[in-house]
Amino acid sequence: MKQKTRTIIQHIVMCSFTFILAFGSVAAQNSKHYKIHTVAFYNVENLFDTINDPNKYDEKSPMMEIKNDRSAIYKKKVANMASVISQIGASKSKNTPAIIGLAEVENRAVVEDLANDPHLVSKDYGIVHFDSPDARGIDVALMYQKALFTPVSTSTHELELFDSETNNRIYTRDQLLVSGYLGGDLIHILVNHWPSRRGGEAKSRSKREAAARLNKHLIDSLQANDPYAKILSMGDFNDDPTNSSLKKILKTKKNKSSVSLKGLYNPMERILKKGGGSNAYRDVWFLFDQIFMSKPFLKKDNSGYRLYRAGVFNAPFLINKEGRYKGYPFRSFSYGKFLNGYSDHFPVYVHLIKEVE
Repeated sequence: MKQKTRTIIQHIVMCSFTFILAFGSVAAQNSKHYKIHTVAFYNVENLFDTINDPNKYDEKSPMMEIKNDRSAIYKKKVANMASVISQIGASKSKNTPAIIGLAEVENRAVVEDLANDPHLVSKDYGIVHFDSPDARGIDVALMYQKALFTPVSTSTHELELFDSETNNRIYTRDQLLVSGYLGGDLIHILVNHWPSRRGGEAKSRSKREAAARLNKHLIDSLQANDPYAKILSMGDFNDDPTNSSLKKILKTKKNKSSVSLKGLYNPMERILKKGGGSNAYRDVWFLFDQIFMSKPFLKKDNSGYRLYRAGVFNAPFLINKEGRYKGYPFRSFSYGKFLNGYSDHFPVYVHLIKEVE
């Protein structure tokens, strides 16, 4: 009887020890630590200064159409944009974006004002900006936290377009390429603002397809040098993820499993399929603002940063609450007036994650 009791006790002890080992193993797995960064893009809707530049058509900008209190309105516009940027992805990363691409900025000075706004100044953002030949004077730019990202190469690339009837040059935005280190990872970032749909989607399609070919050329060049290059292309493409510029020319894929070594994955296509959008026109939602990437961002190992998730930042305060455009993005300007809103586009973002010891 004593022997049997001893055997039962030994069995209980062994089971308990096995449980502790198993639990400890699970706990060890669950105690992994990760570093997460937000990389974002935002069309900031005509972030123009209050000075008339004689070399640009900036007098056509909404800011220049304001008749009274223009300086105060400019400061409020900057503050509103900075407030939004400070919150993109912050619920997960607990930080402002490590890197953010911008569209519809007039010059470097307005980006500096944005970076120096009280919402962002403590993050010590660096700036990459080049003046582009766009007729209205709008450019793209990149802001980055100096403590998190170190640029090693920057360049701007002109998109040469010509009117099919007159053969006159059409001046539009350059494509910005910035290469640098996020932690120990060398990443390449392309910032885009492709030609608009003015005149109709079909009539203007060839312009965006030309922009896609330039983007593909830049990506191909990076991958020729390194097939495993980590590339992010972001911007206001004025096309959805399903349009020909992205699907036929850049050959972006909706499913990770379909992405080849030098292929491109566009997480925004799934968001579009689920009804998500970043801008609206005539009660139709579009997802013109996108971030897509090369295959190395899809690796599920701890060798570097990889994609964790993608999203549209459409917090309630960014949505119009009333009137004809209820439910649309709460924009800054309309018919020569400042609405104290934000932008006619929602920002988009990706979270990049890396396991750390």
